[in-house]
Amino acid sequence: MVSDPTSVAVHDDVRAIVKDNEVNLVPVISAHDEDKLGLSADERDPTEEELHTLRRVPDKIPLNIYTIAFIELCERFSYYGTTVVFINFIQQPLPKGSATGASYDIENGQAGALGLEQRTAFALTTFNSFWQYTMPLFGAWIADSFLGRFRTIGAALAVDIVGHIILVISGLPPVIKNPNGSLGAFAVGIILMGIGTGGFKPNVNPLIVEQLDLERMIVRTLPSGERVIVDPAATASRVYHYFYLFINIGALCGQLSMVYCEHYVGFWLSYTLPTILLCFCPLVLLWGRRRYKRVPPQGSVLGRATKLFFLANKGRWSLNPSKTYKRLHDGTFWENVKPSRFDEASKPKWMDFNDAWVEEVRRGFNACAVFLWYPLFWLCYNQINNNLVSQAATMKVVGVPNDVLTNLNPFALIIMIPLLDLFVYPFLRKMRMNPTPLKRIAVGYFVAASAMIWACVIQYYIYKKSECGNYANGITVDGKDVECARVEINMWAQSGSYILIAFSEIMASITSLEYAHSKAPANMRSMVQSVALFMNAISSAIGFALTPLADDPLLVWNYGVVAILAAFGGAMFWIQMRHLDKEEDKLNMLPKGEVGHHTAKAEEYHGDEKNESRA
Repeated sequence: MVSDPTSVAVHDDVRAIVKDNEVNLVPVISAHDEDKLGLSADERDPTEEELHTLRRVPDKIPLNIYTIAFIELCERFSYYGTTVVFINFIQQPLPKGSATGASYDIENGQAGALGLEQRTAFALTTFNSFWQYTMPLFGAWIADSFLGRFRTIGAALAVDIVGHIILVISGLPPVIKNPNGSLGAFAVGIILMGIGTGGFKPNVNPLIVEQLDLERMIVRTLPSGERVIVDPAATASRVYHYFYLFINIGALCGQLSMVYCEHYVGFWLSYTLPTILLCFCPLVLLWGRRRYKRVPPQGSVLGRATKLFFLANKGRWSLNPSKTYKRLHDGTFWENVKPSRFDEASKPKWMDFNDAWVEEVRRGFNACAVFLWYPLFWLCYNQINNNLVSQAATMKVVGVPNDVLTNLNPFALIIMIPLLDLFVYPFLRKMRMNPTPLKRIAVGYFVAASAMIWACVIQYYIYKKSECGNYANGITVDGKDVECARVEINMWAQSGSYILIAFSEIMASITSLEYAHSKAPANMRSMVQSVALFMNAISSAIGFALTPLADDPLLVWNYGVVAILAAFGGAMFWIQMRHLDKEEDKLNMLPKGEVGHHTAKAEEYHGDEKNESRA
C-alpha cells in the first residue's frame, strides 16, 4: 500500500517518540540493501540518539506471508469475478435466442438474464455490499472468542464455496428460464457468500501481519557497513502495500476474464470459474496449518472495553449540552478509569487489566471515530459496482463489454501502488513532507468527490445526446419497453472516474487497514478491522436511501449528491480529526497493555508505587 512506512508504527514495544520533523528526513532503503538485510547484525535495541539519527528500513518478508496473500488473491478473484456480472445478470433481459444469457455480439448485443431493470439491480447489489461488510463484525467476534483467526478463516472459506456453488446453479440455462427460481437461488448464494466473507476479511489482515518475525526495533549493520534500524512498522507497511497489490491482481483477473465469459458463453461460466479458483484457498491453508503462526483465541475483550467506556462516561452527561461537552473533553475521560486510580475496595471485578491497556482502548476508540465518516467515502466507491456499469451500457462500447471498464480500477491500483511506494513517497520525504495517515485519508475524500463530478458531467452529456432525452436507459410506450440507441459517446470517457476512485482508494481505503491495525489493542485487532469494514455496510444502507435517484431521469442528481456528500465528509473529517494528526507518533508509541492474569505484575507495581507515595 501507499502509506509512508515511517509514519505508521504497528508495534507496541517502542522505546521513544520520534519528532515529526526528524521522521520526515528518514530515507528509504534501497532494493539492493533490502535483499542483503540482516547478514550482519547487532541485534540490539536502538538508543534514543540512534532513533533520531539512523535511517529505518523494513525487515525481510517471510515466504509464508506470500502464501496468505495468494489465498487473498484467489478469494478476491472469486468475489469480484462474480459480482462484476451481477448488474447485467439482474438488470438486462435474456437476449433473444440465448439460453445462457450470453449476447455473442458485444457491439450490438447486451448480456442479461432476469430483466429486472436498473433500480432492482441497484437495490440487490447494494444489499450485497451491505451484507458483505456487516458480517465481519460476527466473524471477528467468533475468531477472538472461540475459534481463533486460522480456524475461522477455514470455516468461512467452506461456507463461501457453498454460496458460490448455489450461485452457479442460479446461472444454469434451465434455471434462468424460470426467473423467480433463478432470483431465489441468486439471493441464497449471495447470503452464504456474505457469511463466508464475514469470517474471512477481518481475520486475514491480522493473520498476515502475525507472521512477521520482528516485533521490536533493532539495530543491524548492512554489508556496506551502514548501521540501520530495522523497524517492524516499515515491514508491516510494506506487507500491506503488496498484500493490497495481490488483492487487485485477483480483482483485475477475475473481472476482466468473467465479463467475456458472460458475453460469449454465459453466466454459468462466469460463476463457475471463480468457484474453482476459490477451492484452491482451503488447500493452501491446509498446507500452511503447521507453517503459519497461529495465535489461539484469547476470549473477546469487547465486553471489558464496552464497560470501560460506559464507566468513563459516568457522571459526565447533563441536560446542559455545554456542560456535557466540557466534561467529555476535560482531558480526564480515560485517565480517571485507569486501574491505578482505584483501590482494592472500589475497583470493579472486571477490571483485570493495566493502565497501558486503557491507553490502547482509548487509541482504538479514536480509530473507530476516524472511521465514522467513511460511509460517505464508500458511497462514491460503490458507484463503480452498479451505476457506472449501467451508465456504460448507454454509451458506445467500441468492441468491449460495458462492464469491462470496471477493470480500470484494479489496473490503476496495480500501477500506482508500486509507483507511490518506491518513488513518490521517498521523494516527499526528501522534500521534508510527511503525508500522515489522516492527511492521506482527507485527500481520499476529495479525490472521490472529484470522481463523482466527472461521472455527473458524463451523465449530463448522455442525456443531452440521447434520442430518448433524459431516459437513455429506455422508455415505455403503450405499456411496452422500448430500447434507446446507444449515445455517440465513447464509454472510455468514463476512465477519469475509475482512475480517480482508484487513487482515492489508495489514500483512504488502504490507509484505513493500516490505521485499524496500528491503533487497535493487540487483542482487539480483528474487531477494529471489522468496524472499519462495517462502514461500507453503513454506506450501502445510505445507498438504499438514494435508490430513487439511481435511474432516469435523475442520474445527474445521483452523482452530484454523492459528490457533495463526499466533499462534506472530507471537510468534517479533517475538522474533527486534525488534533489526532498532531498526536500520530505519540499514539503509535504506546506500551503494550495486558489483560487478565498478565496484569498481576503491573498491579503489584502500582500497589508498591501507591505505598511509596503515601510514605
